[in-house]
Amino acid sequence: MEQALALVGPSVTVALVLTRPRFGPRLRITPAIAAFAGVTVMLVMRTVQPIEILHAAQELWRPFLGVASIMITAAVAERVGLLERAAHFAEKATNGPVWLAFGVVFALSAAVASTFNNDAAILVLTPIIVRLVRRRYPQRPYLTMPFAFAVFAAAGVAPLVISNPINLVVSSHAGIGFNEYAAIMIPVAAAGLVAAFVALCFCFRKEITDNTPARGPASEPRGPLRRAEKLALLVMGVGLGMYPVVSFFDGPVWAVAFVGAAAGIWVCRRYQGDHVVSFTQEVAWDVLLFLLGVFVMAQGLRATGAVGYLTSLYGMASSTVGQVSIIGVVSALGSAVLNNHPMAIMNAVAIDDLMGRSHPHVLAALIGGDLGPRLLPIGSLAGLLWMRVLQRDGLELSIRQFVRVGVTLTIPALTISLAVLLWLT
Repeated sequence: MEQALALVGPSVTVALVLTRPRFGPRLRITPAIAAFAGVTVMLVMRTVQPIEILHAAQELWRPFLGVASIMITAAVAERVGLLERAAHFAEKATNGPVWLAFGVVFALSAAVASTFNNDAAILVLTPIIVRLVRRRYPQRPYLTMPFAFAVFAAAGVAPLVISNPINLVVSSHAGIGFNEYAAIMIPVAAAGLVAAFVALCFCFRKEITDNTPARGPASEPRGPLRRAEKLALLVMGVGLGMYPVVSFFDGPVWAVAFVGAAAGIWVCRRYQGDHVVSFTQEVAWDVLLFLLGVFVMAQGLRATGAVGYLTSLYGMASSTVGQVSIIGVVSALGSAVLNNHPMAIMNAVAIDDLMGRSHPHVLAALIGGDLGPRLLPIGSLAGLLWMRVLQRDGLELSIRQFVRVGVTLTIPALTISLAVLLWLT
């Protein structure tokens, strides 16, 4: 009975996140409010104690600071025009066959997702690429959706721990450092991206098998890099180079991200007059509060034994190969149905109890959590926001089409990614 009651809070949270009901003309339920509601329910039912909120904050403030800093760094790249300039390379590719431009957009999106995070790639690049395709291919509107999917699908397995907020949080909890994560997940991500791109080309083979160059108006040629762009590139390059160095000496990843964000803010303030306070609006505080609430609820589920069912499921296989495979598949399916954030936190707790934070098991859960949201739009906040971006730009995407493309992408990418993980570990 206690275990059933413990599920009420998380169920309320997931339901509110997915439906996002509106109360009155101004109040709409956000993920943070949904998590607050779920935690409140568990506090009332005494399946969570107030002290657990403090313990969660003490454990998560460092990765949260790192995530917030990475979000600000992505905003710096957007404000100084680096992302627009990067998209200009995709525009040059439209002078050739469609399949070439399609590949360039996929590669560009993967690079942005890896360097910053998947949310930046999806939410910032999607409208840029949609406008570009409409302008360059005015007589071929059917190309817009394939290119939009190229942006979405390129944000696959996070090759760096900084490439996905939830990966940074879970890896920090499991004690997986930047270098250890990168040594395994870079080849895993590369294999998954190749599989996803091949599957994506298969899905849209009729649309992209076109050798006719774009005929629409081209944008004005971009001049040389401005000083702000050069300095921002320098800051980001130094930051990426410092991550493995600091990690080698057991230094904190969040500190490197924080210093990089501070330097980026200085560049924008010095050369563009951006106000420092304005950068606080670039942080998805709502997502961070949502993660805090989910982490607290996962601890409550663990205390009541509800997470034990997940642990038992993962322990059904006697071999590492079997356990890693089960964890990856269940994580993908659970992320698609429940949303990847709560699934990732529950996985972190379940794997603690199963293998004592065994790194291959944790990484298998993250792989499933990164790829599973492609199966259903409710699988991630980024997926929901991506669909809203498309709707705002007048693109109607049915759930059936999303699932059809998502299944075609996810099955080979997940299979190959887990196989590479097992081979490396």
